[in-house]
Amino acid sequence: MSPDPLTLPLLTALVSFTVASSITPGPNNIMLTTSGVNFGMARTVPHMAGIFTGLIIIMLATGFGLGFVFQEYPIVRRAVQATGIAYTLWLAWKIATAGSLGGGDAHHPHPMRFGAAVAFQWVNPKLWVMTITATALYVHPGHVARDVALVTLVFSIINIPCMLIWAGFGVALRDFLKIPARIRAFNMAMGLLLAASVVMLLNM
Repeated sequence: MSPDPLTLPLLTALVSFTVASSITPGPNNIMLTTSGVNFGMARTVPHMAGIFTGLIIIMLATGFGLGFVFQEYPIVRRAVQATGIAYTLWLAWKIATAGSLGGGDAHHPHPMRFGAAVAFQWVNPKLWVMTITATALYVHPGHVARDVALVTLVFSIINIPCMLIWAGFGVALRDFLKIPARIRAFNMAMGLLLAASVVMLLNM
């Protein structure tokens, strides 16, 4: 067994990496803000629960094998990435063309449901970059089970307040955006921001 790499500096680095990865703009955070604006916090909870569950599944899957598959077969990673980017761009278009608050129009009838949010994590380009990087940096030979569990725990704990911040930011904007022209402009801006967030991942 290799020497135990679990040290305070390593844990500090892991927490810092996790905070930076979880709080910065990405498909999940942008969609949570949009959902907070359009549907409120309570109706956004299933979306957040789906992200949380999907994150755990993807982190465990990457740590226990998928990360190795992606390293050995880059074409598989590229296929997943291309699918994720295409689907996220479609979501960006749906958000950008949404109408009034509350989702009463045909374009935006309801917030993302739990199952859909879980499924989206499998094609979320930013999440794959996060999990593959975390596995490469913080999962060590001889300590795979422990390190994967630790990384998953840290990401899970930090992800919750980050999601609440982004969704809460959207909820705080609801009153300001009750004017139809403002909500249309907001949804257009968030759709463009969501599209930009995945286009930037094309070369990663």
